[in-house]
Amino acid sequence: MQKLLLTVDRFSTFVGQTFAWLIVGLTFMITWEVFSRYVLSHPHSWAFDVMIMMYGTLFMMAGAYTLSKNAHVRGDVLYGFFPPRLQAVLDLTLYVAFFIPGVVALVWAGYRYAGESWAINEHSNITAEGPPIYPFKTVIPIAGAVLLLQGIVEMIRCAICLKNGEWPSREADVEEVDVDKLKAMVHVKDEDIEKLDVLVTGKQGASR
Repeated sequence: MQKLLLTVDRFSTFVGQTFAWLIVGLTFMITWEVFSRYVLSHPHSWAFDVMIMMYGTLFMMAGAYTLSKNAHVRGDVLYGFFPPRLQAVLDLTLYVAFFIPGVVALVWAGYRYAGESWAINEHSNITAEGPPIYPFKTVIPIAGAVLLLQGIVEMIRCAICLKNGEWPSREADVEEVDVDKLKAMVHVKDEDIEKLDVLVTGKQGASR
């Protein structure tokens, strides 16, 4: 079972990291459009629409990846203090009550929106040269389906935690920098930082 869970985690990670490259494309596109608009005096009417669709695609396709890393923001500040079994009960309840119905509705509605958009060859009407919207709307049900698959895996993790009393492992990934670990790696102590701070501020005071 654990192998299956990690396989889905890897799939969600692959999808999220693949679409994360849209950040690079979006950065270049914004830079080029600013240069084209203010230096070349040649703005593109379709650029804003494409930027929105690129960002929206990135945001939606990163949902399952974020869930696989348990990285979504939690509103309950007490959650971290609860024992694993109580955390699993709360998570499982919320998955059943809100997550599954919401994501299923997203997939169904997205499928209908995408089908209608393809049927009428929908283009953006914000500008005269509006780009096609149907590829972007197709992302909605796809992102929802990947998120639903990851959500089912998370529910299985909750069930395992209820049985064993501890959370099953996840795929390792990039983490935020832990300052204490970083200090240990470079062999720096708080006392050294304080001495350096005094030395720097002392020199600044003398220069004034």
